[in-house]
Order: sequence, then structure tokens, then C-alpha cells
Amino acid sequence: MNDVPATLLERTRAAIVPPDESVAAVTQHVLDFKTKPRGSLGRLEGLACRLAAMQGVAKPQLPTKAVVVMGADHGVAAEGVSAYPSEVTRQMLLNFAAGGAAINVLARQAGARLVVIDMGVLEPLPEACGVRAERVGAGTQSFVREPAMTEARALAALAVGIGVADELVDDGVGLIGLGEMGIGNTTSATALVAAFTGAAPDTITGRGTGIDDAGWLRKVDVVRRALALHGLALGAERSAPADPLRVLACLGGYEIAGLAGVALGAAARRVPVLLDGFISTAAGLVAARLAPLAAGYFVAAHRSVEVGHRVALEALGLRPLLDLDMRLGEGTGAALAMGIVDAALAILHDMATFESAGVADTGR
Repeated sequence: MNDVPATLLERTRAAIVPPDESVAAVTQHVLDFKTKPRGSLGRLEGLACRLAAMQGVAKPQLPTKAVVVMGADHGVAAEGVSAYPSEVTRQMLLNFAAGGAAINVLARQAGARLVVIDMGVLEPLPEACGVRAERVGAGTQSFVREPAMTEARALAALAVGIGVADELVDDGVGLIGLGEMGIGNTTSATALVAAFTGAAPDTITGRGTGIDDAGWLRKVDVVRRALALHGLALGAERSAPADPLRVLACLGGYEIAGLAGVALGAAARRVPVLLDGFISTAAGLVAARLAPLAAGYFVAAHRSVEVGHRVALEALGLRPLLDLDMRLGEGTGAALAMGIVDAALAILHDMATFESAGVADTGR
């Protein structure tokens, strides 16, 4: 095992502190004196308070934003769990680089920088194509036959993500959205969520890219077999408590591990993380199992129609900002939610107080 990524992970975990709830109380006090009935902006006020607590600043500035999209291929795709072939992962990363995907449109709309990273597609992309190469391997193994990756590679992918978060924060980014691309990655996310929460595979397995009934049954069976193979099944079949790094190595993907690293790195720098859909939330769950305090820096952007997403959100104690029946991934929900973050903080800065507006405050 490479000691450098392991040391970086330990250092990052040690740097994460809980959000400062005393700052949140100050922010709420500021909001209570705006020209409105107390609490009338509902969850928008709660979001502003949460962001303040994360950053330790009562009136955070509107942040510079970035969406990190990581892509990789999954060996489990060979088990017939997706409606699309693995080549689509590479093709879509090139589409992101060319600016033609939904995430490009929505990131531009949000005023967010888009960072696209190849964590391990089967075939390397051309140099200078606009996709950053941080390849940990050429796709994972099929986890229904062997671990998806070694623990050393899982640590390496986590280290890439931590490094990306540090670079972005050093460059002034104050809000990071997570996005992904990887044929087969809903199967990986389902297996991870099942392993971490104990949920039965048939209750959290969704349709992913649109598989038919036979494909869905095959996908459920693959997840069940993988959990049994790696000693992560429920009840008497479970060999030991779930060690998060081992679970990630057995069932994860390079892009999921990388995004978990981004989440950990951002939390260590007190930067809010917008989780996108099911796969990004599974990455957040990995991060939270590796460092429980990290979850205090996560905001759920939306609720995907993937059935396992609700279970993953509940495991993290998160209520999504949006519910638009989306299931695309790519960070699209995270990009959409960035406007809500801006709105919550703009209220803090731009809305008049009763005193400044000369409005009588009779609500005290």
C-alpha cells in the first residue's frame, strides 16, 4: 500500500471540524431582522444558516463555484447491468470537453467552472482534449468476481480527489458540486449503499440508464452476489463490520472514490459540497463513513428518481433542495442548486432590515 495517499487521507480526516452552530445562530438573528415575518423564507433561511456554520462566517459571500465531473469505467458493466456499452463513458467525457452536454449548459447557467477528469476509462482520451487525466487504472474489475480495485488504488483515487479540492479552494472556489460519468456506476452505487446501510438490494436497485425488467433482475442478482462474495451481505452471511476503505475497494469505481476524495478535501477546507444524484451521493456516503464529520459540509442538491437515492440521503441525514424527477447525473442537479445557494446568501447581503427600510417590526 502506498503510504503517501494513506497519509494524505489521515491528514485530511484530521483536519475536518464540525460546522460552527454558534455562527448559524448569529446568521439566523441577522435574518430575523430582515423585512419579513420571522422564518417566512423557510428552508432558504436554513440553508443560509448552514452555509454560515460550515464556513464559520455569519454572512458568507456569494461563492465562486465549480462542478467536478469524474469519469471511469466499471468492470461490472460486462455483467449486462446497463442499457449502454462501456464506450459511452469515453464518448461522453469528450462531449463534456466539447461543451455539448447538459452539465455544460447548466454549469454555464450557474456561472460555475466545469472540471472534467478521467479517473480511469478503458481507453485513454487524446491529449489536450480538455479532459484532465488522473487515471488510476483502465476501468475496475467486475466486483461480482473479485474486488473492483485494490485498497492501494482506492487510496490513490481518494488522494486525487483531495488534491483537486485543494487546488480549487486555493484558487478561490467556495462551492463545489460533484458529478460523474461511468457506464455501470449505478450498480456500483447500489452495492455501496447496500453495504453501508444494510438495505436489501431489491429495494434500492433502480433502472439506471433505462434497463428492462430482465436487466433489472440481473442487476439485483449481481449486487446480491457481490455482497455475498465480499462478506458484506446481511445477517449471518456478513463476515465482519463494514470497513469503509475495504467496501470502497470491493464495490466502488475510480470516479466514485475520486469524488469521495473531493468531498473530504472540501470539508477539510470548510467548503460546502453539493451532492448531485445517486452516484454522487453514494460517493458522499463513502466520504462520511471514512470521516463522519465530513457530512456536516454536504448539501443535497436534488432527489433523483433512482430508488436508492432516498436511502442514501436518509443515511446522510440530508433533505434535498430540489425534486425534479431527474436521473441524468453529470452534476446537473448540483449545477441547478447553485442558484438556490446564491439566493440564500443574497438575502443575507441585499435584503433590507426593518430599521434600514423604516418598516415597523411588530413580529417580536
